[in-house]
Amino acid sequence: MRRYVFPIMLGVAGVAVLMCLGFWQLDRMEEKRVYLDEIEARITNAPIPLPAAPEEAAHKFQAVVAEGQFTGNYLEVLAGQTGASPGVLVIEAFALPDGRKIMVQRGFVADDARAAPRPPREARVEGNLHWPQDTNSSTPAPDARTGLWFARDVPAMAAKLGTEPTLIVASAPTGDGIAPVPVDTSTIPNNHWGYAIQWFLLAATWAGMTVFLLWRIRARKV
Repeated sequence: MRRYVFPIMLGVAGVAVLMCLGFWQLDRMEEKRVYLDEIEARITNAPIPLPAAPEEAAHKFQAVVAEGQFTGNYLEVLAGQTGASPGVLVIEAFALPDGRKIMVQRGFVADDARAAPRPPREARVEGNLHWPQDTNSSTPAPDARTGLWFARDVPAMAAKLGTEPTLIVASAPTGDGIAPVPVDTSTIPNNHWGYAIQWFLLAATWAGMTVFLLWRIRARKV
C-alpha cells in the first residue's frame, strides 16, 4: 500500500493545481467580459465635452466632442485596410478655442490620395479618446526622408506636432476625403475560455497518467 501513497499524492496535487488554473482562467474571462462591456459603453455613449485634463485610466475610449481648428500640421502613420490600397492614418494637430492643442486621428487615406491639399479649417470633431500602444522594441523610428511613422506613439507624436499628449480618434468624417477609422473592441481578445479548456484537459491528462501509473504499480506487484 505504501508504494501507492506518493503517486496518489502527486496525482491529486497535480490535478488540483491544473484545475485551479482552469478556474482562474474562467474568472479572468468574466473580468475581461466586464472590461469589454465598459469599453463598449464608453465608445457608444453620447459624447461629452473634451475634459480639461484627459487621463488614460479614467478616459480611455471615452466618447467626446471638441470644436476648434485643424492647423494643417499633421503626420502620417503607415496603415492598411481590408479591400483598400495601402495608405496612411492622418493624425493632425487641432487647436482648441482656449489655446490648447491636441491631436486628432482623422482617419485613413489611400496612397494615391496622400498628396491632396488639407488646408487649415475650423471643425467639430466627434470621436473617442485613445492612448494606443502600437510600438514595441522592434518598431522602426519614423522615416527621416519621408516623415512616415510606422506605429502610433502618443507622447512622441505630441512632441513632434507640438501638442499635449491627447489623441481623439474621429468616429465621423472630418472632411478632405479622409475616411474615419473609429475605435472598437475587435483588437482586444478574450481568449480565456480557450486557456481554461487547455488547463482542464491537462488536468484530465494528469489524472489519466496517475491512474495508469497506479495500474502499472499494481501490475508489477502481481
